[in-house]
Amino acid sequence: MDRTVIKYRHCERDIYSFSCSRYSCTQKTDDVDRSGCPICHQTLSFGVLDAPVALTCPFMNAHQVPCAFVIGSVHGPSYLGEWHDTEIHVGVSNSGGLVYNYTLSGVQRDDRGWEQCVCVQLVPPWRHDLRESWDRQLEEFSALPQWVSERFDEEREFGSCCYGFALTFINRMRSLDGKVSLSRDEFTGSYILPRMKTVSKYIKIYHTILQHGFYKLDST
Repeated sequence: MDRTVIKYRHCERDIYSFSCSRYSCTQKTDDVDRSGCPICHQTLSFGVLDAPVALTCPFMNAHQVPCAFVIGSVHGPSYLGEWHDTEIHVGVSNSGGLVYNYTLSGVQRDDRGWEQCVCVQLVPPWRHDLRESWDRQLEEFSALPQWVSERFDEEREFGSCCYGFALTFINRMRSLDGKVSLSRDEFTGSYILPRMKTVSKYIKIYHTILQHGFYKLDST
């Protein structure tokens, strides 16, 4: 999903495409393709408020997002939509972008493989003290007997696995920072679901453009 999605307004609708053309993706930013609106087929012209803007892609390279909760899928970002019945995998990045994640082989420390993920950065850039503590605590936490490979099936039986590893560490850091722990439902509801709804909408728009050349959203 490496193409930029463009949003513009025409025919009283929000229209999404890979360019201002019905069928082709142009790389030019200062020369609008004049093939016309995919709805009314008239030549495109825009006022200031209707002009094309690029949508922010919800997927990030977790190796470039420090101290974050990261969500990925072995099948790629298209499978992170909320309607997909696929197993996702989560982890926690350190300040250098190394992703710690709990697997059947124990805790892995990945320096690649998490390039298109949903990332929730949990430490503000100005909290240098917390970043240093985060790295030290994450390494110590990962070495605990609770996260050895032999206990993976046991953790999976209780619905923990990678999510339990990540959330338990996050709550450990929250406690050290004087904050209350969060239940799985609280963390999911506050930090995960809002992002996953945005991701699902983006994926729907992206694949509709691939199939039909554009996606339209009628005014309500």
